[in-house]
Amino acid sequence: MSGGFQHKTVLLDEAVDALNVRPDGVYVDCTFGRGGHSRLILEKLGAEGRLIALDRDLAGVEAARAIANPRFLIVHSAFGQLHDVLENLGVSKVDGVLLDLGVSSPQLDEAARGFSFRFDGPLDMRMDTSRGQTAAELLAEISEQQLGGVIKDYGEERFAKQIARAIVAARAGEPIVTTRQLSQVVAKAVKSREPHQDPATRTFQALRIYLNQELEELSLVLPQCVDALAPSGRLVVISFHSLEDRVVKRFMRDAALPPFMPARLPVRAAELPAPRLRLVGKSVRPSAEEVAANPRSRSAVMRAAERTRDS
Repeated sequence: MSGGFQHKTVLLDEAVDALNVRPDGVYVDCTFGRGGHSRLILEKLGAEGRLIALDRDLAGVEAARAIANPRFLIVHSAFGQLHDVLENLGVSKVDGVLLDLGVSSPQLDEAARGFSFRFDGPLDMRMDTSRGQTAAELLAEISEQQLGGVIKDYGEERFAKQIARAIVAARAGEPIVTTRQLSQVVAKAVKSREPHQDPATRTFQALRIYLNQELEELSLVLPQCVDALAPSGRLVVISFHSLEDRVVKRFMRDAALPPFMPARLPVRAAELPAPRLRLVGKSVRPSAEEVAANPRSRSAVMRAAERTRDS
């Protein structure tokens, strides 16, 4: 089933501009999705340039195979394995890394993927459907206490305890295996909700993030990105909710500070090791025009940093 949205790449020009693409550079799109960023990067690359794309979603990998370009390579992998991917390809340094952390419209709008409460479908939610536990399998065995923690921590849901209790009670009667079943259980447990937001929004977000270990993958990949960047190489990250952006903001901020040194150590400021990153500009959000054209972009925030030469 398809919804009313076609996939529109968020902050397309802004993200690729922030990469500062060199015609002969080597770049990594860690989240190919449907390839909007990758295609624009390829337009800016010359004959000697190279683009490596990663995607853990088999549908994304299949979409990437439509790009018949000798400068382009797609790899089926979670981006938390970036170091291993580059090592296997014999690539030691790259000139830019892009991470677009959003869920693509085809993922959200395909009922069979189970990401959205808008369509009734199997409760799957896996980014990589070739492996791992489905959301239905998780809900069948997780304890009420652990489930409440997941919904609270990853969904920032104030009714997390009530929702967890309701899910555990419902599954005692019958297994919760479809998105409609779950959304109906959550709706009955949530007493109030922000205007224009479905009661199940935060619960679905929490389960998806937890199931796919999205924050753990992000924490794994960020230092790998810095290690892979050549001097003056750029790291660009687009986040879509506060949990992701908090991880990115803190990582970039800390990497842009000089290494910690004991206060009384007799070292002059000029002798301190240089920070590994330099922040590039301020955070960027979609324009009003982009949000009007693509409402799913409204929560996006982009941050960029550059690898320093002396670190």
